[in-house]
Amino acid sequence: MSEHKATWRGAAARWDRSLFDVVAQRHWPGGERVLPRLGRSANHGMLWGGAATLITLFGSATARRAAVRAAASLALASATINTVGKWSVRRARPVLDGVPAVRQLATQPVTTSFPSGHSASAFAFTTGLALHSPGWGAVLAPVAAAVAFSRVYTGVHYPSDVVAGAALGVAAGFAVRRIAARVEAARARPGDEPPDADAPALPDGAGLVVVVNAGAGSAEAAGLDVLRTRLPKAEVVECEGAQLAEALAEAASRAAVLGVCGGDGTINAAATAALRAGVPLAVLPGGTLNHFAQDLGLTGAEETCRAVAAGRAVRVAVGRFTPDPP
Repeated sequence: MSEHKATWRGAAARWDRSLFDVVAQRHWPGGERVLPRLGRSANHGMLWGGAATLITLFGSATARRAAVRAAASLALASATINTVGKWSVRRARPVLDGVPAVRQLATQPVTTSFPSGHSASAFAFTTGLALHSPGWGAVLAPVAAAVAFSRVYTGVHYPSDVVAGAALGVAAGFAVRRIAARVEAARARPGDEPPDADAPALPDGAGLVVVVNAGAGSAEAAGLDVLRTRLPKAEVVECEGAQLAEALAEAASRAAVLGVCGGDGTINAAATAALRAGVPLAVLPGGTLNHFAQDLGLTGAEETCRAVAAGRAVRVAVGRFTPDPP
């Protein structure tokens, strides 16, 4: 058994070095100018810190929450790499004889080779981001892949180092999502949950008509990218504030479930339309503060889409305020 394992390890090591040599010997157009710089920009997570800052400044509330969880995923991956990964295998860095000098880093890493910390950080951040904001995740996924490849290109890692680091990063992203879900569940005290209500299950979104207040935020900010992915047959109607009441009434008259994407003012208007039509209301947070959505435990469109698909709903009390009589 041990002899078979040794043979397998030897074959894997030969394949690893062979692939490393192929990357070193091949000409990659534009690589010498871009890849070493890209790899250096990711040192100590600087690239991903910059990305998180930009998303925080210019993204929606959903995107900002995604950036926080992406940063937490990166921190978890980095901690795992530095405390367990690097010290458990103790693999030496590749020999640079076959790597063109123009690609090599001016300062070579002094830590062990397995696994790749840059790859782990890149994929942890991108996975953590994509799980909560698929649009931003799709934007940064090619960057993460390029950072990982740059580590082989510049000769500081074997391909298996990069693959292992990427796998660890993806695992960190999913772990943070699971931890966050448990924390949120623990915060909900018994008795705080509103009573269940009847609602039709719409697995693909057919029968859901979502009215979007275009003035409340961008389509990406409102989580419409998640909606279109999770519930592809849902109908989306975009309108401006002046046409909002009419659009909501028309959508409610023909929907099995009325959806609304906007802030608290938009949701108030949608509640009136849903009550008059006698249909459930699905809320996708798309405003600035989203007080009502937060009270329901909705941090983004993902939770709403799952509830609509499964037919899960809760009953809430509705009040009406009128001016005092003269």
